[in-house]
Amino acid sequence: MQESDSNLSSRKTETVMVGSVPVGVGHPVVIQSMTNTDTQDVASTVRQVKELYEAGSEIVRITVNTKAAAQAVPAIVRELEKLEIDVPLVGDFHYNGHLLLTEIPDCARLLAKYRINPGNVGKGERHDENFKCMIDVAIKHQKPVRIGVNWGSLDQELLASNMDKNASLSSPLDAHTVLMDTIVESAMASAQAAIKYGLSKDKIIISAKVSEVPDLIGIYRRLAKLSEFPLHLGLTEAGMGVKGIVSSAAALSVLLTEGIGETIRVSITPAPGASRTEEVKVCQQVLQSLKLRSFTAQVTACPGCGRTTSTVFQELAKNIEDHLSIKRIEWAKSYPGAENLKVAVMGCIVNGPGESKHSDIGISLPGTGEEPRAPVYIDGAHDTTLDGPTLAQDFIAIVENYVKNKYGSILIKS
Repeated sequence: MQESDSNLSSRKTETVMVGSVPVGVGHPVVIQSMTNTDTQDVASTVRQVKELYEAGSEIVRITVNTKAAAQAVPAIVRELEKLEIDVPLVGDFHYNGHLLLTEIPDCARLLAKYRINPGNVGKGERHDENFKCMIDVAIKHQKPVRIGVNWGSLDQELLASNMDKNASLSSPLDAHTVLMDTIVESAMASAQAAIKYGLSKDKIIISAKVSEVPDLIGIYRRLAKLSEFPLHLGLTEAGMGVKGIVSSAAALSVLLTEGIGETIRVSITPAPGASRTEEVKVCQQVLQSLKLRSFTAQVTACPGCGRTTSTVFQELAKNIEDHLSIKRIEWAKSYPGAENLKVAVMGCIVNGPGESKHSDIGISLPGTGEEPRAPVYIDGAHDTTLDGPTLAQDFIAIVENYVKNKYGSILIKS
């Protein structure tokens, strides 16, 4: 992994408009997600786009792999408009994108962005012809393009050429280094080719995805030094569950804290039957944990120990978190700023009062052997003490009242 470069803090990029969403340095980092429905199934695709949008996805990518999928795009857009869902749709093209974009002009016209993988646009002369064809369509419809290099589908002719050149050196590099160099070269060369064909710089976003965290960090540090194109971050296949979440958070956090990355996606594999929205929630939590953006009120809760043999504080923390999640959309409209709310639910006297005082609202529940009373702190000062069977409902009511009083006044003033 390469060392970080402090100069990246002053990095500049073009601003690329993806639909109505600005992407680039100086704008909020944008959360992207992708459907896993059969795109030609309009009802299922619309339903999942709606679900992702309501979870907080600001750009949604859909697979456009067949003529039927391309023909379904206008119907998907119409149905989303009926639902008043204004989210940019990105078409994900591989192998036949040049055909679909030219043969189905309404698909090309209605998508907000095209994702092109330079490793999957053809071989030899056909590679350049097919790539140029897609760029020509983007120019015609004034659409931005994400040039998305992926190490699982890297341009094999370019890689083979670089491997041969490396083998002829007196001190050849190891194969992995050549692979990483080729990924960067493919992304930058493709972007320059798009510009040569007439696509303006403010229509290009780059990504170069791999599955290993150190490799991803090294590649994006290099891309950030080499270009002024906005960068889309994410491991290409993060995996399932804890592994996928932790790997994604580790990679994204390093890069984002260095000022690298203008859009992000967490490509975790959902459990069978699980909601696709988990990837959106992980993106939100990464950005909120780094204090780059705020999306929903946060709950701080202690992990528990031998002093907290009761599960009361765990249950209350879960109830509060569920309540805040349910209220997220309503509060975003009615109480701007409520997404910055910090609530502490603590389990004993050791850190309970202190942590509660550091939050907007905090409650310190009694630990094992402590008096069965729970002091509540608001804005750092003791406000009241709760006990009894309605403790959870009483505390939620206090939270609700705090939000209305503090953030409702902001709405009135504005």
